[in-house]
Amino acid sequence: MDTSPQLLEKVAQYPAIALVLQGGGALGAYQCGVYQALNEAGIRPNWYAGISIGAINAAIIAGNRPQDRIERLRDFWETICEPAGLASWPAMVVRAGLSMLPMNPALETWAATMSALAALWQGQRGFFTPWPASPFMRCDGTPQATSFYDTTPLLATLERLVDFDRINDDRTVRLTVGVTDVESGNFRYFDSRDTRIGPKHILASGSLPPAFAPVEIEGRHYWDGGLVSNTPLEHILDEWPREDTLAFQVDLWSARGQRPQTMMDVLERVKDIQYSSRTRHGTDTVACIQQLRAALNDLIARLPEGGLPESAREALAPWLDDRVINIVHLIYQAKPHEQQFKDYAFGRISMESHWQSGLADTRQTLSHPGWFDLPDRDHGCAVHDVHRVTQKKHLTRF
Repeated sequence: MDTSPQLLEKVAQYPAIALVLQGGGALGAYQCGVYQALNEAGIRPNWYAGISIGAINAAIIAGNRPQDRIERLRDFWETICEPAGLASWPAMVVRAGLSMLPMNPALETWAATMSALAALWQGQRGFFTPWPASPFMRCDGTPQATSFYDTTPLLATLERLVDFDRINDDRTVRLTVGVTDVESGNFRYFDSRDTRIGPKHILASGSLPPAFAPVEIEGRHYWDGGLVSNTPLEHILDEWPREDTLAFQVDLWSARGQRPQTMMDVLERVKDIQYSSRTRHGTDTVACIQQLRAALNDLIARLPEGGLPESAREALAPWLDDRVINIVHLIYQAKPHEQQFKDYAFGRISMESHWQSGLADTRQTLSHPGWFDLPDRDHGCAVHDVHRVTQKKHLTRF
């Protein structure tokens, strides 16, 4: 795509450019399309933060040279979108047959259904496979007793596609992944700024129970971060010391939707609400904090000279800076024919559709350079909600 010099000039004003990736299983291919469009435009985030499938995508991006990232993402998704075991050959035959037919919603729904059933039955190549025996036959606390699938294949895939030395040694790129502590129930972030990230940290971020077992790291056991919060945006917003930040928040679940008409609609809507998580809460929190900062600055300006003790000024310092944040919020809008199993329908057809949606949405977003202006420092924050279907922009300034 042709990139406006004006756009790159505006983006260059932000010392911190973050790509924030939500969890969502098979929907994660949408995030790859988003990154491809950013890469085409010459926009290079320097902070990647993710949870679950977002953590996997973030690790692949951060753990490779810029010129290799799209190829590695493609390698990962083409690998895991093949069924494991005996289902791989029938899937190839069916896909070849479908390629000769004009696609329509009914056919896409059928293909996604078959992909989801194959995932449940056989697992996905390079990702997970079912344990030979039911976990209900064991009670020994092992992975076989506490999960339905073995994620050892994903560990090998991450080791093949991600250069973890690059993640940990390259100070120009930062990686953050979110997990849930099984025993305390607390949320935790592993950040390459202060932790040496390895394959197990990424595996832990995507270990959603009861499908996958917890991952042990330094004596603690961790599950998928999405159990507590499905987006790491709040970690970006809580950063200190703060910098002017441009955050591309990529959500795979839409909190808004129509009233369900069937039980399948209900199951899908519950997932959408549950996993759309706390993105709006995070942006609302920023608004409140910015209002507090403005009020404190105004109050201090009205005090007589020497009216604020130095100790109080030091304590209030984190609340008095004038750094700004611009959040560009991209949300995958599920297609009418998709159903509640859309997050584990790891078929090639669905994957390509999600990828292309992310690519188109982001190209549309980047065609409006004005959306990337630095927010007014008196307000401190701007949030752009980009909706693919209407192609309208909803902007909130705080």
